[in-house]
Amino acid sequence: RIDVIHHGVLPLPDTQPRSSGRRTILTFGLLGPDKGIEIVISALPDVVDKHDVEYVVVGATHPNLVAQHGESYRESLVELAESIGVSDRVRFVDKFVTRDELAEYMAAATIYVTPYNKLQQITSGTLAYAVGNGRAVISSPYWYAEELLADGRGVLVPPKSPQAIAAALDRLLSDEAERKAIASRALDFGKQMLWANVASAYQASFSAARPATRTATTVAQTIPTPDFRHLRAMTDDTGMFQHANYAVPNRNEGYCVDDNARALQLVCMAHAFGLMDANLALDLTDRYLAFVVHAFNPEVQAFRNFMAYDRRWLEDRGSDDSQGRTLRALGITSRSAPDRSSRELAAELFDRGINNALDIRSPRAVAFATLGVIERLSAESSGKTSVRHLRELSETLAAWYREHADSDWPWFENSVTYCNAVLPHALLAAGDYLGEKSMKRIAVDALHWLAKVQTDDDGRFLPIGSNGFKVRGGGRAHFDQQPVEAWTSISAYSTAYRITGDSQWLTLIRSALGWFLGDNFLGVPIFDSQTGGCRDGLHRDRLNENQGAESTLSYLMSLCEWYQITKSEVPQARPTVHSM
Repeated sequence: RIDVIHHGVLPLPDTQPRSSGRRTILTFGLLGPDKGIEIVISALPDVVDKHDVEYVVVGATHPNLVAQHGESYRESLVELAESIGVSDRVRFVDKFVTRDELAEYMAAATIYVTPYNKLQQITSGTLAYAVGNGRAVISSPYWYAEELLADGRGVLVPPKSPQAIAAALDRLLSDEAERKAIASRALDFGKQMLWANVASAYQASFSAARPATRTATTVAQTIPTPDFRHLRAMTDDTGMFQHANYAVPNRNEGYCVDDNARALQLVCMAHAFGLMDANLALDLTDRYLAFVVHAFNPEVQAFRNFMAYDRRWLEDRGSDDSQGRTLRALGITSRSAPDRSSRELAAELFDRGINNALDIRSPRAVAFATLGVIERLSAESSGKTSVRHLRELSETLAAWYREHADSDWPWFENSVTYCNAVLPHALLAAGDYLGEKSMKRIAVDALHWLAKVQTDDDGRFLPIGSNGFKVRGGGRAHFDQQPVEAWTSISAYSTAYRITGDSQWLTLIRSALGWFLGDNFLGVPIFDSQTGGCRDGLHRDRLNENQGAESTLSYLMSLCEWYQITKSEVPQARPTVHSM
C-alpha cells in the first residue's frame, strides 16, 4: 500500500505586497540553468506591449553553481534582458529571503511561473508554496507540475517555448475571471498541503502502518464526556432524522421509528444513570415518544417505520426488526422515563404491540422484543405483559440455537450478520430472569464465541463487517465496520458482567468502547469530539464521515453503559442549552 502525502508548506502571513506598482510575474528559488528563467525573459517583449507588468526573480544563485562558475548564469540573464529591451521590466532579488519577505513578494504576484527545463523533476518546493497559497500558476509540464496543476489548478505550456509562455501570460492577464478561478482552485487544493494537515496525514499513515506494534491505551483514562450536541442537532419538532451529510441533518431521508425508538431508549438510559440534565431529558422524551406513539398503526396493531420529511408515512407496517427495537425502547421507557406520564404511556403502547410481536420470526426482532419484555416486567406495573410472553420469546431463541449450533459453531443461525450480540444478550437476560440455567449456559457460550470472533490478534475489537458478514464454513468480512455492532456488543457484555461478575466482560467492554475512541484498524477516532456525533463506519482506508442517527446513538448508549457499569464519575459536561 502507498499513502500519498503532499509536499508541506507553511501558510504565508497576510502582509502588504512588495510591488513596484506594476502587475507582478514571479519566480523564486535558487537560480540555475535548469530553472528556465531565460524562457520567461524571452517571452516578455510580446507581453509588455499589451500589459504593464514586471518579472521579479527572487533568490540567490545556487551555492554549488557559484562555487564552480560564479554568477555567470545570472549575468547572462541580465544581458539577455538588456539585449531584447526589457531590462526595465525584469528585477532580480539576489538574496535568500526570509519567510516574511517571501510573503510580501507572493502577495504581490499576479501570476507565478515555473518554466523548468527538466521535465523529469518530481518535486518543487516553490511550486508547492505557490499552489498552497493560492496563486495562479503557469508552468512547463514537468512531472510534479502535471500532477499539482491538473484539473484546472494551473496552466501547462510546452517546455522551452517563449511563445507559449507569452500566450499564456497574455491570456491570464487579459482574463481576470479565469485567473481568479485558477487561483481559487489552487487554494482549495492547497489546503491539504499546509503543514498542520500534512502532519495529520503522516500521523494517520503511521498509525495505520503499525497496528501490530502499537501500545494499547487504557480506555478508562480517555473516556469522553457524554455530549448530546449532535443528538439535539439531529432532532427537530417531529423527531430525530435518520441520516446526515457529514454532521448536517439530511432532510431528504426523513425519519424512522427505528432511530426515534433508539433515541428514546438513550434518553431514558442517560437520565436514569445521571448523565443527562433532567429538563433536556423531559424535552427529548416528549419528542421521541410522541413519534413512536404516532408510528403505531391500530389497523394492523404494529408500528410503521419510515416517514418522509413532510410527515407522510411511507408504509403501513415497518420491518420485523423495527417492531422489536421499538418494543425494547418502550419497555425501557415504561421503567425509566423521567416522568410518570411518559412511563404510563409507554407501558400502554408496549402492551398493545407485544402480542403482534409473538408472531415475528426474525431472530433479532425476537431478541429485541425479549429485552423489552424484561424491562416491562421490571416496571412499576407489568400490566398485560406476562412471564408467558418472555418464556415464548426466549424459548424461540433457544430453539434456534439448538437447531444450528455445534461445538465449532455455537450460534443461532448459519451466518453472523448485524446486531449479532443481541441474540445471546436476550437469551442470557431471559435465562437469568426465568431462572433457566440451560438458557444462561448456551447464551454465555455463544457470547464467548462471538467475542472471540470479534477480537483481533492484538486484543482490539474487530466487528463483523457489513460487506459480506460471516458465513458458516467460510471467512469473515472485516469491513465496513459499523458503530451499532460495538454498541450491541457493549450492551451484551455489560449484562454478562452484571449477571456473572466475571471481569473478562469488563475487559471486552473496554475493548469495544476503545474502537470508538481510536483503538481500531486505522487508529483513528470514530466519534467526533467537535460535534458530539459519531461517524457512520470504518472502511478499509478511511472513515465514513457522515454522522447519522444510528451511529451517534450507538456511541452515546455505549458511553452510558460504561459509566453505569463502572460507576465512573462523569467528567464535567459543557453547559446544556435547552432551546431547540
